[in-house]
Amino acid sequence: MKKSYLDYAMTVIVSRALPDVRDGLKPVHRRILYAMSELGVTPDKAHRKSARIVGDVLGKYHPHGDTAVYDAMVRLAQDFSTRYLLVDGHGNFGSVDGDSAAAMRYTEARMGKITTELLRDINKETIDYRPNFDETLKEPVV
Repeated sequence: MKKSYLDYAMTVIVSRALPDVRDGLKPVHRRILYAMSELGVTPDKAHRKSARIVGDVLGKYHPHGDTAVYDAMVRLAQDFSTRYLLVDGHGNFGSVDGDSAAAMRYTEARMGKITTELLRDINKETIDYRPNFDETLKEPVV
């Protein structure tokens, strides 16, 4: 039992909790950015409700709690959490003093300018895709 638990824990850590060295993203971050790209929420377009983006991520790629997805998206929009803003947030996305972000129904987001560079050649067969959780769509893997 102990070995099984340790094997499972290591699998989870390696596959979900650690960023991939090739792009620096965790799977949830990659899914958020890919969903935003598919929605067309680019830096030159208007912000979209965060709840819409989170809903797309949940429904298409990440069948876990909405809080986990929203919290990950919030961190991508905080200039004090990441070196480069991958998400351009509009509204209260928290503060360095520990204030939490507003609920997703009150905030809006779009891709950051640098994110377009990260995803620029995604449709040119530069990466592999795998089936999503219910095998109805494909999602990128590094």
